[in-house]
Amino acid sequence: MATPDLSASLDVTPNITWLPEAGSTNADLVARATADPDAWPDFSVLVTDTQRSGRGRLDRVWRTPPGSSLATSVLLRPSVPADRLGWIPLMAGLAMTRTVQMLLAGAGMRAIDATLKWPNDVLVRGLKVSGILSELIPGDEPAVVVGAGLNTSMTRDQLPVETATSLAIECRRTYAPDTVLSLYLTQLRELYEPFAVAGDARSSGLVSQVSAACETLGQAVRVQLPDGDLVGVARGIDADGQLLVQPEGEATLRSISAGDVTHLRPVPED
Repeated sequence: MATPDLSASLDVTPNITWLPEAGSTNADLVARATADPDAWPDFSVLVTDTQRSGRGRLDRVWRTPPGSSLATSVLLRPSVPADRLGWIPLMAGLAMTRTVQMLLAGAGMRAIDATLKWPNDVLVRGLKVSGILSELIPGDEPAVVVGAGLNTSMTRDQLPVETATSLAIECRRTYAPDTVLSLYLTQLRELYEPFAVAGDARSSGLVSQVSAACETLGQAVRVQLPDGDLVGVARGIDADGQLLVQPEGEATLRSISAGDVTHLRPVPED
């Protein structure tokens, strides 16, 4: 499509580039920011509604019909220790969760149906509507490109899997790109700026906010790891953004930095 009106989004950040189509907005933004860092300041955005070869975790390919989704990549350059950058995808996931909640509420639906699944999925009624993927740009001052793919106008026939959904299905309406993008960028900036100033997730409030929104916590889960599956209960998120899982039959917690998580069932409170 031609470049849409992005006036509301440009009020959040002036550094937005709309692409008629892209292979991967993350890959494009990493390449551009690496080649000419001065041209891509903090909170620069690359966005399209037609992504041909988007990528998810574990290099899974994410393809959608033209115009049926919004792929947004944001370049972040926080002056924080590199070991704290792992919170950025969780931050983006929370921002997208809140965006979807606001759209659901505006459409007369239940906002609480939108939840965050650790580490990088946004669900509505347990169905995936959005996924987050971040990529590090190494250097003396590391930067992160955080990408968010959101199913916007996708119909049921266009869904890639039965466990997916879209805004059009859940809200029973479609939205202009600027409506969705401006909400997401606003939510992301409101989380990012305190984190960048404070320098860590706990003192900025990010740990508590992500934990409160994360549906994974309190669930019995199965985590697929290189050395086999881990089954247990997700008890919390630590200061590094890792999932704390209590394996079945054990009292100690195990920290999970990455892995495919399947929700098995909620665990009754004692």
